[in-house]
Amino acid sequence: MKGKADTSKKGDGRLKAGGGAGKRKKAAASGKPKRPPSAFFVFMSEFRQQYNAQHPDNKSVAAVSKAAGGKWRSMSDEEKQPYVDQAGQKKQDYEKTKANFDKKSTSSKKAKTQDDEGSDKSKSEVDDEDGSSDEENDEDE
Repeated sequence: MKGKADTSKKGDGRLKAGGGAGKRKKAAASGKPKRPPSAFFVFMSEFRQQYNAQHPDNKSVAAVSKAAGGKWRSMSDEEKQPYVDQAGQKKQDYEKTKANFDKKSTSSKKAKTQDDEGSDKSKSEVDDEDGSSDEENDEDE
């Protein structure tokens, strides 16, 4: 190794474990409503059941996804319409649920803020209530 200096730092170029998973777990734990599926995913849930019934030995998720994608692309707009309608209905339900969730979360934040305003006093506010201030204390010294 003469002439070559090892300047690499440990961990350079490596991805950190659990990059974005923490945000997803926090959202689920907070009770935030899950986004609605698109028309393709509504189709996919139905297609997956049919495909697994016809191919019970298949364990590959990729094979199911590839078959579903091929069928979806070959379908006409009229054939896709029921799935588009179901996705639209799920989106409307999601919007209602999200609005209710937002109302609850904003009202609870307001309540917490109002509680905190009454109880938190800075040091200067406490000194002012006593009738003495920092300026008076400085003049006495």
